Amino acid sequence: MVLIESIQEILTRAFIKAYPSLGSQEVLPHWQSEVTRATAAQYGHYQCNSAMKLTKRLGANPREIATQVLNAVKELDGENKIEKLEIAGPGFINIWLNPDFINSEINKILRDNRAGVPTVKIPQKIVVDFSAPNTAKEMHVGHLRSTIIGDALARILEFLGHDVLRLNHIGDWGTQFGMLIAYLKQYQPEVAEGKLETDLSHLMSWYKASKKIFDQDPAFKQSAQQEVVALQSGEFGAIKIWQMICDISQKAYHQIYDYLDVKLIDRGESFYNPMLAGIVQDLTTGGFVTVNEGAKCIFLDGFKNREGEPLPMMLQKSDGGYNYDTTDMAAVKHRVQTEKANRLIYVTDSGQSTHFAMLFAAAKKVGYVNDNIRLDHVPFGLVLGPDGKKYKTRSGDTEKLMDLLAEGVVRAKNILLERNKIEQIFTESELEHTAKTIGISAIKYADLSGNRIQDYVFEYDKMLKLDGNTAAFLIYAYVRTAGIKRKLSNIELNAQNQDLAKITLEHPMEFNLAVHLLRFPEMITEVADDLFPNRLCEYLFELANHFNQFFRDCRIIGSEEQASRLSLSELTAKVLKLGMGLLGLKTVEKM
Repeated sequence: MVLIESIQEILTRAFIKAYPSLGSQEVLPHWQSEVTRATAAQYGHYQCNSAMKLTKRLGANPREIATQVLNAVKELDGENKIEKLEIAGPGFINIWLNPDFINSEINKILRDNRAGVPTVKIPQKIVVDFSAPNTAKEMHVGHLRSTIIGDALARILEFLGHDVLRLNHIGDWGTQFGMLIAYLKQYQPEVAEGKLETDLSHLMSWYKASKKIFDQDPAFKQSAQQEVVALQSGEFGAIKIWQMICDISQKAYHQIYDYLDVKLIDRGESFYNPMLAGIVQDLTTGGFVTVNEGAKCIFLDGFKNREGEPLPMMLQKSDGGYNYDTTDMAAVKHRVQTEKANRLIYVTDSGQSTHFAMLFAAAKKVGYVNDNIRLDHVPFGLVLGPDGKKYKTRSGDTEKLMDLLAEGVVRAKNILLERNKIEQIFTESELEHTAKTIGISAIKYADLSGNRIQDYVFEYDKMLKLDGNTAAFLIYAYVRTAGIKRKLSNIELNAQNQDLAKITLEHPMEFNLAVHLLRFPEMITEVADDLFPNRLCEYLFELANHFNQFFRDCRIIGSEEQASRLSLSELTAKVLKLGMGLLGLKTVEKM
């Protein structure tokens, strides 16, 4: 049980002991006290606000309720986890942990490779749908957020023991492929026939050219539409060209995934194409479909357009074609019924919020999803330039993602080169490795450290700073712990941490650091529930600050407490590295 849950359990039992009606299955079958981290050190380590919320139900004022609860806690806290309870204001209960308990708990996680984070008792099958580039188009800065956020969430859920399916829902089907296939046959026949190899940049330029001709030439438009029919019917020639386009695109964006250390399983819209007719037939037979101007739609309560009229979810267009609503319904059904998923998570931009709200409502209405299946849309804002506008290159084009990542590494290398001039720290190979680690981690962390719902400004100089809430600051804190070990060369620590001395906490800064380390498990479980990675970023930033204060005020090398403090430093390093790894960030040993 993580720390906050153990404190919550004590308080819950105390409330029920003081007021037995709260334990009645008929009154509140799942009632629990509300325990949160204290907002400031003077209010203790944790706070409980339940007394104020129960005033009406219990017919007593909150301070009276809190007093009764405090008396009950003294009888129920058999392990002496709590040192002091205090009633503040209208009925807040402030909670201080027992120093002996803190000492005991910090030593329990010292040799635990998971730093106290438990695996879940009942693992779930969870599908995380993220990144989702479009075939025949290069990934750009707009794909950055979905890829980084989705990867971090998948890592955290996997670490907790869930069975996570990382799906890349690629846009690899539709009218655009008819245009491109027709263009290649007419203007690049050697490529279409497989006699000449090409790459993604050429495919993009040809796609733009095909779109221009499609809009201007009726004959070409007809030819493109015929290719769409050929593709949908499985005609060999069309499928062969389409597969070639997909293979080139897949190779290009997996180069970026490898660079970012992101693992994904590609499953394009084409995968669900054979299921679409069955989805429409299924819902029509079930009586869920309304024909609206020739199109087959589902109307859902609470969804209206700007004019206040009911907003339809279109499953089949009047010409018989399908769209992404149909594909996404098929994906939900497949993920729940075939993949046996307990939870579906979609990481896309905020502009798709209405679409996913309608998709989830429709999936529940038609019975593809029951109350035991959790559906989450993880929306995020835009990446902005320093001018506050959508991030673009100086020429005004959308920034290619690979160019943006490479620039971050180059800038990190230039900073390290300047440091190397002052003091020869790195060999050439170390310099390259460290520059990539810092550059990529800086870009990832700048994205993850802000509330994902908000837009954020992309600034290389800011994200590469050694001070402030940056990846470089966290990496430097980790490097400091490694430096301590190098200076203490007479103390060898093996990989299993068997040589770590017992931690004995005495100094206030030691206690502050230890309590924060003990909170790591509760932070991981919180992020797995609410899907806000910035909470883990904030935790790690505070951890680095606590460690720096400990390092400043508590002499390690040569002190009487050297062995204990070295162990506390090692535990900090372990949690920093583990936490950063769960965000997709890496560490280095020197910087």
